Amino acid sequence: MRFFVVGDVSVDLIYFLERIPEPGEEVPAQRALMKPGGAGGTLAAHLASLGNKVYLASRVGDDPFRSVALSQLEKAGVDLKYLQVDPEQTTSSILILLVPGGERSMISAGGASRYLDAAEFKAKMFDQIDAVVFSAYAFVGGPQRQYAINALDAARKRELPIFADLGTGAVRSAGKELLDILRGVPYLLMNQVELLALTDTTSISDGVNELKGWGLETVIVKVGALGSIVITPTRQELVEPYPLEEVVDTTGSGDAFTATFAHAILQGKDPFMAARLGNLAGSLAATAIGGQGRLITEKDLLQAK
Repeated sequence: MRFFVVGDVSVDLIYFLERIPEPGEEVPAQRALMKPGGAGGTLAAHLASLGNKVYLASRVGDDPFRSVALSQLEKAGVDLKYLQVDPEQTTSSILILLVPGGERSMISAGGASRYLDAAEFKAKMFDQIDAVVFSAYAFVGGPQRQYAINALDAARKRELPIFADLGTGAVRSAGKELLDILRGVPYLLMNQVELLALTDTTSISDGVNELKGWGLETVIVKVGALGSIVITPTRQELVEPYPLEEVVDTTGSGDAFTATFAHAILQGKDPFMAARLGNLAGSLAATAIGGQGRLITEKDLLQAK
């Protein structure tokens, strides 16, 4: 299948800590790493690793970070002909503070990704595309927002399958405005933090009940160790997780889920089986360091059958 992905490409600066420091406090890192990341790049890398033809629309800086940000994309075979290079802005970066158990806190610098030039998008790019996947960060602000809106409009006109993954930072920046933009998108994916923030509720069950009244199509809520919740107009189901003994880093688990879910839907799977495969992918992705440290393959998915 042929996917078109719109989203950010970044460098992840990962620091392993015993605990997150208090304001004004300095703590030593056990180690530090630099890895490729960004929701758009990670979605594209997983989709390519699963055997799909993938085009990525993003923007990077003309700087040393660029080679790191693109390293796994090039290895996975992602087509970068729609990648833009910014002569002024730096490649996007994310500071990730990891504590034992794989949980994390993050600080992001939008950089070049936010300057994706909408003038370079042409509807004919979708002539040979089977589905479009958006990281909702693309809709938050800057020139990138118009690019994403134009691409979304073009995908809707062609009635292509559309997958949109929200992202915690995007929800906090744009809030319910994201739902206005994405209303009617066939597949909307989010995690439990994003669900509670969007619905202004304090429990998953209340958040899900609130979502049902919004007239959305298929919604998937990723609920971590609990698995995922699939909500369609006629059915709701909690899909069990694939627990693993050791969690190393959950940074890319959500993106692995979304990429695998989209891959499975285009293979003809129903949303519930696609979520089951997504749960497996998210668990496997958490066994390595970095969002793209453990890319999912078609062989991996055989574990769920």
